[in-house]
Amino acid sequence: MPLCMGCLNEIPAADSVCDVCGFNNAEKQVAPFLPYGTVLNSKYVVAKNLDTNGESTRYLGYDKTNGKIIAVREFLPIGLFDRSVDETKLFITPQDKSNFNDALTSFQNYFETMKTLSDNSASVAILDTFAANNTFYVIEENDDHISFNDYLDHNGGHLEWDVARPLFMPIITLLENLHKMGIGHYAVSPSNLYVTSTGKLKLGGFATENERKRGTMLKSQLYSGCAAPEQYSGDIPLDIATDIYGFTATMFFALTGKLPANAKDREKDARLLISTNTVKRLPPHVVSALANGLQMKRENRIADFDDLRSQLSVSSTVQAIQNEISRTASMTPIKREQARKTNVNPTAVGIIAAIFSLLVFGSLGLWWLSGDPHLGVFEQKPTTVVTEPPTIEGWTGDVLADYTGKTLEEVKSAYKGTIKISSDGDFSDDIPKGSVIRQEPPAGTPDSNGVLYLDLSKGPRLVELPEIVGKSSKAAAEELTELGLVVTQEVEFSSDYAEGKVIKYKENKAGDKIESDKEVVIIVSRGPEPSDNNDYYEE
Repeated sequence: MPLCMGCLNEIPAADSVCDVCGFNNAEKQVAPFLPYGTVLNSKYVVAKNLDTNGESTRYLGYDKTNGKIIAVREFLPIGLFDRSVDETKLFITPQDKSNFNDALTSFQNYFETMKTLSDNSASVAILDTFAANNTFYVIEENDDHISFNDYLDHNGGHLEWDVARPLFMPIITLLENLHKMGIGHYAVSPSNLYVTSTGKLKLGGFATENERKRGTMLKSQLYSGCAAPEQYSGDIPLDIATDIYGFTATMFFALTGKLPANAKDREKDARLLISTNTVKRLPPHVVSALANGLQMKRENRIADFDDLRSQLSVSSTVQAIQNEISRTASMTPIKREQARKTNVNPTAVGIIAAIFSLLVFGSLGLWWLSGDPHLGVFEQKPTTVVTEPPTIEGWTGDVLADYTGKTLEEVKSAYKGTIKISSDGDFSDDIPKGSVIRQEPPAGTPDSNGVLYLDLSKGPRLVELPEIVGKSSKAAAEELTELGLVVTQEVEFSSDYAEGKVIKYKENKAGDKIESDKEVVIIVSRGPEPSDNNDYYEE
C-alpha cells in the first residue's frame, strides 16, 4: 500500500487524505522542495518538508531497506539555486556557481565529520551521506521524541537543577567532541533540543559556520537570546566560547523559564534579569556559572568545556566546607591528646568544627545571594505579587503613581528614581506595544525614589498580515518587523515583478492573523528567468 507523505502511515490510495494525520496526498510539494515520493540513492523516500534554514532543508523520510522512518537533509542554500515544481536537480546560475560550490564543500565536509560522532548519545545520528541532483544529502535518525519546549511545559515551565544537570551534562561532552574534530554547533538553543522516549536530551539543528553568523554568502539563522554577540559580526571567527554562550543561555532558559535578552540588546545593558526567588532555589555555583558563560566579552567568558563542567559541578563554598572538614579531621596527636585530657571527644570536636564551618559559609552564602554576586551581571528583580497597594501606618510622603498604559517616555519624565525594564514583557490586546503592562513596586507603595521595574506590552498576540505584494523587499520587511514578526526572504524568478519586489507570502496571505514574534517568509523576485547560458553544477 502507498504511504502518507505527511506521517508515512499506509493509506488506501496515493492521492487520498490520511485518516491518521489528515494530510492531503493529492497536493504537490511546493518548489523548490523535492516532489513527494522522490526516491534518493535507490532507497530513501522523501515525504513532507519539516524545516528549512538558509543552508539546507529537512524532510520526513522512509528507508525502504529496513522500514524505518528517517530524516533527509538536503543542501539547499537560499538564493544560490533554482528548482521548479516536480524537478529534482538544482539549477545553479553562473554568477552563483562559485558561492554555491564553496558553501557545498563546507556542508559536505561538516556532515562527513559529523558521521564520526554518530555514536554520541547526545546527538542526532548521521546514518548516511551522498551526492545527487547537483547537491548533497544527509540521512539522519528520527527518534520518537517531544520538543524541549513541550517537555518544559509539562514540567511547570522550568526545571530544578537536580533534574537539569543529568540532562545537560552529556551535551557538554558532545560539544567538546565536535570542537576536537574542528567543527562547532553554534546554535544550541531550546529549538534545537528534544527529549527522546527514553528520557535522553538530544541536540539537533546542525549546520556549518556559514549558516550560524552574519556576513556570509548564506542567509544566516540565529536564535535570539542564545546566539553569542560575535555571531552578529561576520569578521569574528566562532569558537568554543561561542558554543558555551549558547549552552549556558539554553540552560538559563531551562532553569528560569526565560531566555536572556538578544545579544544585540545586551550590548546596551548586559545584565541578566533573574528573579530573587529563582536565585534562591538554585545552587550559588550554578548561578555563577550561568553568569560567567553569558559574559558579552569573550575574554571574560568561560573558555573551555572542562572549566564549564567544573563551575557547574563544584561550588567554591562547598569546596571550602570540605577543606575545613578535612583540616579538622587531621588534627595533630598533640591536639587529640589535649582533647582527651579535657574529657572532650575528638570526634565531637570535628563534628562541632564542621557544623561551625557550615554555619559560617552558609551565612556567607546567604550574604552572597542577598547582594550582587556578579558585579551587576544579574539584576535581581522582585517577584512578589501584591494584589492591593500596601499601607504603612503614619506614612505621609509621596506614593508611586499607577503607570499602567503609560509609555516609557512618559514614565521617565514622571519618575525620579531608577527604571529597569523586564527583558520579556507580555502580550496585550488592550495596552499598546511598548507601554507599561505592570510595575513593581505597585501603585500606592511609598515612593522612595528607588528602582522601579516595568514590564512593557508586546502588543496584541495576533497581528494581521498587511498587503505587501509589489513592494520592495526592504519596505515589506520593515513593515512586518514593526509588527513584531521575524522576516525571512526567499527568491525566485518572475517575469511579472521587477527584481527586489515582493511576489507573495510563502505560506500566508494578506489578512491572515498570526502570532506576533513568529517567523513569516516572503518570496522576492529575482527578475525574469534567464533564457540562455544555463550552467549546471555536477558532482
